Amino acid sequence: MIDYPARIGLASLPTPFKKLEKYVVPNFDGNIWIKHDELTGTEVSGNKVRKLEFSIAHALEENCNTLITCGGIQSNHCRATAVLGAKLGLKVHLILRGQKPEFLQGNLLLDHLAGAQITYLSTNDWGSHTAVAESLREKYAVEGGKAHFIPTGASDEIGIWGYIAAWEELSRNFEENDVDPEYVVIATGSGGTQAGLLVGAQIYRSITKVVAFNVCDDASYFRDKIRADVSLWKQRYNVEFDETDLNILTLEGYMGPAYGEAEDIVFKTIANLAKVEGVFLDPVYTGKAFHGMVSELSLGDRGRLQGAKDIVFIHTGGLFGVFPQHKNFQFV
Repeated sequence: MIDYPARIGLASLPTPFKKLEKYVVPNFDGNIWIKHDELTGTEVSGNKVRKLEFSIAHALEENCNTLITCGGIQSNHCRATAVLGAKLGLKVHLILRGQKPEFLQGNLLLDHLAGAQITYLSTNDWGSHTAVAESLREKYAVEGGKAHFIPTGASDEIGIWGYIAAWEELSRNFEENDVDPEYVVIATGSGGTQAGLLVGAQIYRSITKVVAFNVCDDASYFRDKIRADVSLWKQRYNVEFDETDLNILTLEGYMGPAYGEAEDIVFKTIANLAKVEGVFLDPVYTGKAFHGMVSELSLGDRGRLQGAKDIVFIHTGGLFGVFPQHKNFQFV
């Protein structure tokens, strides 16, 4: 048994685990299973809420009444934090990268509807966002409150717990469906989901490999980020664990032009999966990772997912991110 820290039940768990029945990948005769973490809730859907169960529980233990966090204009994590703050009666202050757009849509619209306070920082000034967060924390302290800062994606030594717990849930999914997958595949952007799954797999001594497709940065960034976060996790919770033994596999080549920007083939993959299976991906995270996965599978023995008979794709959510990019689906 794992000795978990404080946790508040915010997600609808366990999420469904289902096999794709009609989607065809050339040169692949195995099974693709979907872990539907886009169904962790409705307005708080996606992987972020698993991590926030621990991050917000920690804030409440510290008697905080305000949550400060940060991300892109269409951040799924910021939207989930804003909505959960409203549900729990906590103030939420978001620091968003970019200029305030003329029209509010997608996650940003939900941020506003949930009553979050928002500070916008230009891309050029983004390097100062942690300093801005600290100044906001001090401001709320002067006003008699207490704020807790949650980093991008809740990807730190506290948020890691979310996907350690998710691996425990996945282990039950494998057993219930009599499946022993060669790979579990995810999109990685801030590294927290990837880190938690890697730690969970190692704790449970699983031979299943965790494979991530990066939607920003590069493989070396995620290697260093994950080892640093896991090291801090060990120190904070006094856990015996060898982070140097983590098999950190981040497959490059499918990021596209930039974070938040996808190539036409990704939008076509999203539309095809929706049409064939009724499963909706997003163009920022899951669409890129799913496209990367099927591209590698279609290469057979020449691909980087060799020997796969059963492969699990974790759908980490992001549906609201489809709407700001609706013009890229004009071919439908």
